This record gives sequence, structure tokens and C-alpha cells, in this order.
Amino acid sequence: MNRRKVMLGFLDIKLLSLMYFMLLYSYFSSVVTSPLYSSSCRLQGRFHLNEMHKAGDVVLGGIFRIHFFSVFPDLSFTSEPPQPTCYGFDVVGFRRVQTMAFAIDEINRNSNLLPNVTLGYSIYDNCVKLGIAFRAGLSAVSGQEEQFILDENCAGTPPVIGIVGNPFSTHSIAISSVLGLYRVPMVSHSATCSCLSDRQKFPSFFRTIPSDAFQVRAMIQILKHFGWSWTGLLVSDDDHGLHAARSFQSDLAHSGGGCLAYLEVLPWGNDPDELRRILDVMKKSTARVVIVFAHDSYMMNLMEEVVRQNVTGLQWMASEAWTTTTVLQTPDLMPYLAGTIGIAIRRGEISGFRNFLLQMLPDLHHNNIYGNSMVNQFWEFTFQCRFATPPAGWVEAGGTLCTGQENLEDVETELLDVSTLRLEYNVYKAVYAMAYALDDMLQCEPGRGPFSGHSCGNLKELEPWQLVYYLEKVNFTTTVGDQVSFDENGDALAIYDVMNWLWLPDGRTKVQNVGEVKRSAFKSEELTIDEDKIFWNFESKKPPRSVCSESCPPGTRVARKKGEPVCCFDCILCSEGKISNGTDVMECTSCPEDFWSSPQRDHCIPKKTEFLSYHEPLGIGLTAASLLGTCMCAVVMGIFIYHHNTPIVRANNSEMSFLLLLSLKLCFLCSLLFIGRPRLWTCQLRHAAFGISFVLCVSCILVKTMVVLAVFKASKPGGGASLKWFGVLQQRGTVIVLTSVQATVCTVWIVSASPTPHKNTQYYNDKIVYECAVGSTVGFAVLLGYIGSLASLSFLIAFIARNLPDSFNEAKLITFSMLIFCAVWVAFVPAYISSPGKYADTVEVFAILASSFGLLVALFGPKCYIILLRPERNTKKAIMGREIQA
Repeated sequence: MNRRKVMLGFLDIKLLSLMYFMLLYSYFSSVVTSPLYSSSCRLQGRFHLNEMHKAGDVVLGGIFRIHFFSVFPDLSFTSEPPQPTCYGFDVVGFRRVQTMAFAIDEINRNSNLLPNVTLGYSIYDNCVKLGIAFRAGLSAVSGQEEQFILDENCAGTPPVIGIVGNPFSTHSIAISSVLGLYRVPMVSHSATCSCLSDRQKFPSFFRTIPSDAFQVRAMIQILKHFGWSWTGLLVSDDDHGLHAARSFQSDLAHSGGGCLAYLEVLPWGNDPDELRRILDVMKKSTARVVIVFAHDSYMMNLMEEVVRQNVTGLQWMASEAWTTTTVLQTPDLMPYLAGTIGIAIRRGEISGFRNFLLQMLPDLHHNNIYGNSMVNQFWEFTFQCRFATPPAGWVEAGGTLCTGQENLEDVETELLDVSTLRLEYNVYKAVYAMAYALDDMLQCEPGRGPFSGHSCGNLKELEPWQLVYYLEKVNFTTTVGDQVSFDENGDALAIYDVMNWLWLPDGRTKVQNVGEVKRSAFKSEELTIDEDKIFWNFESKKPPRSVCSESCPPGTRVARKKGEPVCCFDCILCSEGKISNGTDVMECTSCPEDFWSSPQRDHCIPKKTEFLSYHEPLGIGLTAASLLGTCMCAVVMGIFIYHHNTPIVRANNSEMSFLLLLSLKLCFLCSLLFIGRPRLWTCQLRHAAFGISFVLCVSCILVKTMVVLAVFKASKPGGGASLKWFGVLQQRGTVIVLTSVQATVCTVWIVSASPTPHKNTQYYNDKIVYECAVGSTVGFAVLLGYIGSLASLSFLIAFIARNLPDSFNEAKLITFSMLIFCAVWVAFVPAYISSPGKYADTVEVFAILASSFGLLVALFGPKCYIILLRPERNTKKAIMGREIQA
């Protein structure tokens, strides 16, 4: 509903323009008599307005707010048009009227600006009523003479060459849309609607106040500064508020500065039901910051309802229309409005203005009741007296008669408060802009002018559009050093003061300057603010939090809530492997391949590296087992060397036994290549060493088994020939040939598809498993298959010879050892395939150690037992005795 109301409000200006254009046409038709029939013109009627005039060679018009309220009678069909009645005198508005009068007086006394030209003024009261303001505009441009003579050329200086004012955007739109047709310049000191920057619609409108477009962006900068992303917006039901609402919605969305929790249009008058509805919306909302684009009259009605419902805990933000107003700075309202932050027009110094005000005197003779009624009305309001003949349209006079000798310094009046001149300073600059433009025009050299035929403008044939040309180019500096010029849209240089309502301990209010915001050279807004000076009307004495959803911290991302503004969202923890290192991040970013997200998901950390390390308990245990096995081999070999002449050593093929012990030692040592960070040389060497060592070991066992079987056969009649095939050379050659085959397989494997170190990220997301890629699965399978075939053959032969006599019972030991060996490696294959990362290496090392320990213990344990513990059995007689007994 409110959005529709906002859009409908934008159409009002077009209807107003059409209506008042028709009114202007009919007005001039009734005022001016055609020169074809008469040489003079006579006003058919006049508007009775609150006015103030001063004669001059060139007259400037002015339209200001002198009264807060007005009563406009119904239209009648009498000869006299209905006259409005204004009441509620506005002292501050009257001070702006006097600012214009002072500026003109100062210019007239300045010999360097407009020499030999006297400026005058015709100033009117708009009574905050559009109809009255438009009447004032028409009266200014048409003149108020009852009758005037037309010369042959109908030439001469117009009644006014331009108008200073109107203060209200809606009034300025209506008046400028008509006066712009005739290029009559209008320089407003207070109309801020951004729509007035449209040079197609308002070609002769200028202003010394920044437009609402800049004001909106300035307020968005303040919102960003304090982190207020969730705010409510209240606007007045006029062009100032409705256009500000549209700009605010658009700029807030584009800047990403936040969202509007609600947008409400304040009613024209005191509508209790509508105001209660708006207050209900504000109380239900979680937004703690409320921005109000409205004039103080709207705020007065709103605050009455705020006090009635005792709505506290809000941070108010004020547009320039009510930031510095005093009517709201009352003890009743300060508990609610204290701490208000707003932007205000740039404050300026006007030297000598207070003395000018003190010299003001009323018109005691009332020579022109309608001509200079404002001073008398101010006098009656200030001193609570009345003149014998009251000014027209003034209904509040009462009390004793005014003498005109009353002293302004004896009363407390806002008129004399010149410490914070803001809009007054804009009025001052507007008057000087007109004066400088007129001065530039009068200094034009004939034949070098900017107009048709290089002509110049002059006072005798002055046209308002000529002044518009020079206003567009005016550029001067005030006495306090402020530069005044207009851009291509007629707007002044953009700068605002940031104000804060300070509630003093004694109950008084002070509106203090806490910063400024201005347009930079890059067309952006630069905010400077001193937070230490700001008064916050909260127990914490700190700025409030006003957000729909708290900012998502690092490690989370924003998840929009369906159907709600973008400022309302949930915070979702980033998934594993992704991070966010800022606040309110929309999407989490993935970590590089070698990195993983921290537990807080706010930064990437290097992934943990996993391999079978010497520093972990598992690696330490396997290393110790490997070294233990190596030492045991060395001890057994030492025992066999020391007892090499004993029968049990000599009867068990001592050469193959020593070679077998050496190969077992190599098997134990090759397991160390699987421990530690994989490197290229360890990856290439580990499987080759493992394959060759075990083939050497199994080859020795195979030869020993075949020798045992041959010896058994040779012990029988006619079996001696079998031993010639198992001599020393044949045994050595067999071992070398069988081992060379494995060496060849390993060489081909390394050359064709070498095993290499590999960082495997497939097993775990948060770890890097360092492993050796086998390079060629076929090569690895051939290596294992060859070992397995030799082991199976050895097991088969040993199994056949298991029933040999006790003197040859080594076949049983070989059978048992091969059974252990084959069982370990059969179990190894599935375990190896199913084990990830370092556990695959652990399985392989365990298989190597288990099979090596099995061979060592099964083959050499009984022999060492006899050698060391039962030496009486380590004799040839004992061995032969067992044989005979067997």
C-alpha cells in the first residue's frame, strides 16, 4: 500500500503543473488588457499576502515560511477572491526573510558589486500552503501595481528578475514548472527534492542546498560507518519525502549498505489511527534505527504518538529538514529524541547580521498595510502587544498597544540567535548568486556578449532568461571562504555537517557538530566523524546494534532466507575443505590440493602428511623387530661359524645354511626401506630388495630340500648317482640362476615403469598419504608370483620328504617353515589391497618380518637348541645312532 502511495505521489507534480499553468493563463488574461485597445493595464484583483517590500532599480523576489499554519476559505463567487488567514508566527522563518534583506542592504553598500545599481526586494509568506505559495509566485512575477502604463515596445525591467525560495520542494516544483516556461530564475535555499535537478523540466531552477540524492547517499555513509544495516524509513507525504524514499531504496540496494525493515509514509495531518498503525510497525520491527525524511511539522505529530505510547530504545536519524529545528527540542521529547544523529546544512558566518536585526523597527504609520506587514506581525508576536490597526491576515494580536520603541535585547527571541546560521547562510548565498550573476551581465562588453549577435543584457531591456545564463556560470567565494557555484543541474557544491543532539545534565539540549560529509573529487561521499563527541541515549552509552541478522563470522557463509530481504540470513558453517576468511561471505572457497580447512574453517592449513614414520610407535616397533631379526641372524650365523666343525652343522649343508642366514638378514633389513618418507631411491629399491632377498632365501631352501631328498635316495642301493646333480657347484648355480630371474624382473620393472613417490589424497580428505606408486601392477604381480611359485615348489618337495628318517628330519622343518611362509603371504595379499596409506606398508613389513622370523625360527631354532643346550646330541655317533635306530 505504501509503495503504491509513493508511486502515486510522483504523479502529483504533473497534475499540479498542469493545474497551475491553466491558473497562470487565466490570471494573466484577467490582469493584462491588450495594448491594441488601451495603453494601460489594471489589476482585476489582487491576492492579500503577508509581504515586505523595498524599492530598487532591480527587484529580487522572495518566498519564505513566516507562519506555520493557514486557513484557506472555500471558493466563492464574490467580486473579491477569498483571502487566506495565516497564524502561528515562525520566528526562524522571519529571520531568513531578514537575511535576504540584510544581504541586499550589504550589496547596495558594496561599491565593487553592482555599482550604480540598487537592489530591492519583494518578499512573500507562503504560510506552508501550496496555494498561497503559488499566489505569491504569481504576484512576484506579475507585480502588485494597481495600474501601470505600457510603452510602445512593452519593454522595461520586470517586477522581479528572479525569486529566492521557496523553501519547500513541492512548492518549488509547482512554481518552477510554470516560471521555468518563461525562464524566470528561482534560487531555493531549502528545496532538496532530487527531482528538481531535472533541467528538462526545471531549466531555471537553482539551489544553494545539496539535493536529496546527495543527502540520501550521505546518510547511507553514516549507516555504513556504524554498521546499521537494518533500518526503518519514515517519509513525509510530499515530494520531499516521496522522492527521498525512492532514492533511498535505489541507492541502498546499489551500495549494499543494508536493507529497509519498513517504509512508511507519514500522514499530512494529525491522523491518530494511521500514526498508531505506523508506531505498531516500528515496535514490532527489530530495527533499532529510524530514519525520518520529513519537515518538523510531520515530526511533531509523530512524536505526540511516540510519547503517548512511550516508544523508547530507538536511534533516530534526521534529514536536514528537522535536524536543527528547535520545536522538537523540548523536555518532554528529549527522553526519546536525545542522541539523534542527523545531517545539517553547512553552517556559515554572516558578519554584522545581528546588528542589522537590532536596528529593525515596525511601521507605525501603516502607510501600506499590505506592503510591509511582516515586521509588525513579528513585533506583536515577540512583545505580546498589538498595533491600533492590525496587519491583514493576522489574528493573534492582543494585549497592550505596541509603541514601536520596544527593545529586542530585552526579550528572549530566536531572531537574535545567529550562532548557527544554516538555512540563513543559504539564503545569503542565494542573494549573492543573483547579484554576482547580474553584475557579470552588466559588465558585458557590447559586441562581445553571449546572446544573439554577440549582444549583451541591460537593465532597460532585461530578460529573466539572460540572468539564467549567468547564474549557470556564477562562481564566487563568500567572506568566510566558501565557494559558491552551480553544476550542470543547478545544484550547489555538496557538503553537509553531521549533527548530534546532546542532552545536557540540566535538561537543556545542544545540537553539536560531530563531523561532515562532502563530495570528493571522484564524485563519492567522504565521511569524517568524531565518535568520541557523540551522545548515545542508551544505558551502554554506545551505538546500538541494528541488524536483521548478525554478521556471519569467518568460517561461515551467508544463506539467504527465502522471501526475506537480503539482510536477513542464516550463517552456515563451511563444509570440510572450504573456508571463508571474512565476514558475511556468500560462498566458501576451496583450499588448495595440499591444504585443508582449519577446525574453525577460517583459514587453510597444510594437510597432515601420513607415512610409516620412524618416530611413531608403529614404525618404532617394526624397526625394532627388523633389527632384532637381523641381530638374530647374525647370532645364529656366529653360532654356526663357531660350531662349523660339529656334526649337526656339517650334516645340514653348511654352505647353504650360511647363504640362507645371509638372505634372511637381507630380508629383515629390506623391511627398513618401507619405513620413513618415501623417496625415489627408496621406492625403487624397496621392492627390488624385497623380491631379490626373498627369492635368494627361498632358492636356498629349495636347494637344501632337493639336497636332502637326493641324499636320502643316495643312501639306498643304486641311488648314489643322484648326488652328482647336487654338488656344490650345482647348488650355487641353481641359487644364482633362480635369483637372477628375479633380478631381471626387477630391472625390467624399474626401467619400464619405475615406482615413484606419490601424494595420495584419495584415502583421506584432510591428509596426504605419502606412498610409493608401484608404477606397474604387472611387475609387482610377477615379482610376488615368482616368489610364490618358488615357495610352493619348496613346500611341495619338503612335504614329499617329510617322512625321512630322523637323521634327515630337516625336511620336516622345511615343510613347517614353508607352511608358515605361504600362510603369511597368502594372508598378505587381501590385507595389502584393503589397507590404505601407511597401513599397506605396515602390512607388507609385517609380512616380511613374520615370514622371515618363521623361516629363521623353524629352520635354525632346533639346531641352535642342540648346539647350545644339548651338546651331547651334537655328535656323529648320536646322529648315526638315531639313523640306525630309525
